[in-house]
Amino acid sequence: MWLLSFLVVAVNVAVAVLVSVRASRIPAVASLVVTAAATSAAWAWAPRPDVDGGVRIAVVQPGVVAGADSAGRRFDREERLTRRLAGQGVDLIVWGESSVGFDLEDRPDLARRVAALSRQTGADLLVNVDARRSDRPGIYKSSVLVGAHGPTGERYDKMRLIPFGEYVPARSVLGWATSVGRAAGEDRRRGSEQVVMNVGHGLRTGPLVCFETAFPDMSRRLAADGADVLIGQSSTSSFQGSWAPEQHASLAALRAAETGRPMVHSTLTGVSAVYGPDGRRLGPWLGTGASTAHVYEVPLAHGVTPYVRYGDWPVHGALLVLAALCVGEGARALRLRRTGPEPLVPRARTAHGSPVRHGR
Repeated sequence: MWLLSFLVVAVNVAVAVLVSVRASRIPAVASLVVTAAATSAAWAWAPRPDVDGGVRIAVVQPGVVAGADSAGRRFDREERLTRRLAGQGVDLIVWGESSVGFDLEDRPDLARRVAALSRQTGADLLVNVDARRSDRPGIYKSSVLVGAHGPTGERYDKMRLIPFGEYVPARSVLGWATSVGRAAGEDRRRGSEQVVMNVGHGLRTGPLVCFETAFPDMSRRLAADGADVLIGQSSTSSFQGSWAPEQHASLAALRAAETGRPMVHSTLTGVSAVYGPDGRRLGPWLGTGASTAHVYEVPLAHGVTPYVRYGDWPVHGALLVLAALCVGEGARALRLRRTGPEPLVPRARTAHGSPVRHGR
């Protein structure tokens, strides 16, 4: 993402200079040619992960559930949709963000129902719990893996929370925001580290929750730690009827292309989507009007992309150039200050000390 942004800025600056600064047209044309050549060479010769095998991953999207006891009725709908996946040879089933509104340790009846779904479908379920924890204080948003015998112990607590959506910064000062919008009445708690989960059938997945799919460094870390598939669990229900669900789903394409790992973007109310390791969309988007479960054939790839290997070097390089520029300008200003301004030539004076007046 950073490199694409850098290229967009570089090309636009070069075009602007080419059009508006006549004396700089030759450097501007040279910059455009060099940028095009470098981009083409990188596209042609950059290493790409090798596709070797595949898995079947199902996305369960319950759709809009409103009114009283929405958490319970959403769980019931997700359960019905998941049962349809029995006998389809699925390797993993993914529910969206906040798909379970109760702590599974505190509600063993729900844990047993999810485990029963795992036995019926022959696949582990990656659900997302948005509830107060029974083993520690506070509310967490957590990706929880459930197998045939219940929760497997694989759990990831969301680390990067949405300001004013999931916590209020400086709540003692800005707490009034909860009265004028949908700001969280109580701050969610943050997780401490990213997790790569071992799913059945030898599959390793790296979960991200909602807002976190916007951060390339998080998916890079998961790929470097051995994740075969990236999973994004989201809700997006606050943005129904806008362009946001489509934009949010498209972020997964960037994360897939950057890391060379397929990515599954599963939501409560759409848009859900799946992308291959090259960032191309696999199968249909599940739009905001859909309430369904869909199975995707997901190719697996291994190897390291330049981004996973080298990271955010365009950002670091730009900061180094900016720092060098600041140091150079500071040194230049310091030299000018030391030398000082040129002395003024004294005006001629008469013998009595008064300035000489020149006539016309």
